[in-house]
Amino acid sequence: MRAMPQTKTAVVVGALGVIGRYIVDKLAGLPDWQVVGLSRRRGEDRARLRYVSVDLGDARDAAAKLKDLGEATHVFYCAFQASGTQAADYARGTAANLALLENSVRPIDAVAKGLERVVLVTGTKYYGSHLGPFKTPAREDDPRHMPPDFYFDQIDWLTDFQRGRRWSWTELRPQTLCGFAPGTPMSIVPVIAVYAAISKALGLPLRFPGKPGAYRAIYQVTDSAHLANAFVWAALDCPAFGAWERSRPKLPALLGRISATVVRPVRVGDQTAIIAWPLAADGRKLYSASALFAADGSLSAYAATTWIVLR
Repeated sequence: MRAMPQTKTAVVVGALGVIGRYIVDKLAGLPDWQVVGLSRRRGEDRARLRYVSVDLGDARDAAAKLKDLGEATHVFYCAFQASGTQAADYARGTAANLALLENSVRPIDAVAKGLERVVLVTGTKYYGSHLGPFKTPAREDDPRHMPPDFYFDQIDWLTDFQRGRRWSWTELRPQTLCGFAPGTPMSIVPVIAVYAAISKALGLPLRFPGKPGAYRAIYQVTDSAHLANAFVWAALDCPAFGAWERSRPKLPALLGRISATVVRPVRVGDQTAIIAWPLAADGRKLYSASALFAADGSLSAYAATTWIVLR
C-alpha cells in the first residue's frame, strides 16, 4: 500500500502564459498543492504560490535559479518562444524551444528527488497545421510530417532523458486555445474581441472576415480553464498502469478504458492510500485494477482499466 503525499509541489513553466496562468490558478486553489511559477516576468506571490523570474533560454541562469526546487513533485511545461508568424519562422524557433524545455527539466531533475511526473503540452502543429491542410481526425500515431518541428525535438528529448529515472511524463495536445494572457498573442479570444470592437466603432455588423469554406469548416477550440483541469488529471492519473512497471518497465501505453465505482465520498485533504495490481495481458492490451482506501482502512473506491501498448 502506498501512502499518498499530503502536499504536492508543482513547478509551472510559462506561468504567465495563456495556459500556464490557468494551471497556476487551478492548483493554487487546491489545499494540497504548493505552486512555483517560472517566467521571464515576475508574477504576484500569494498563499501557496511564489514566482521565480528566470531566463530559461540561458542554461546558467536556469541552473542558478532552479537549484532550490528540490521539493518539486510535478512539472507542468507550457512555455513557448515565438519566432514569427510564418511557417518558415516556426522552423527557426526549433532550437530555442527545445532549449527552454531542457533548461527547465534538467536542473529540476537534478535536485528534486521526489519528482513524480512531467506534463508537456504541445499542439496541432505536431500534425503540420502550420504548413497547410492535414488529415482529420488527427491521431497520436499519425506519421510525422517533414521536420523541423520543435514538438518532435521536445518529445524525443524528454523520452530519452526520462529513461532510467523514477518519474514519468505525459503529453497533452490541445488545438486552438481560448484564454486570457496580457501581452501574449496566443489566444483567439482577444483577436475576436478586438475585431468586434473595431466593427462596433465603425457601425458595422459582426461579420465573419474569412472565406465561406472557413466559415463552414468544423473547428475545435479548447478553453484554457478546462485544459488546466486536464493538466491536473494528467499529473495524477495512472496508478493502475504502475502495476505493470515491475514486469514491463518504461512501457509506453495509452489508457483505453476505465470504469470506477465510488463507495464513499473522498474529500480534499483526506489521507488516503492506493494500491494497484495487474490482472491480465492480451496482446497489446493490458488489464489492471486499483483501489483507494481511507485512513481507517475502509474501501473508498475501486477501478478497472484497460491499457493499449504503443507499437
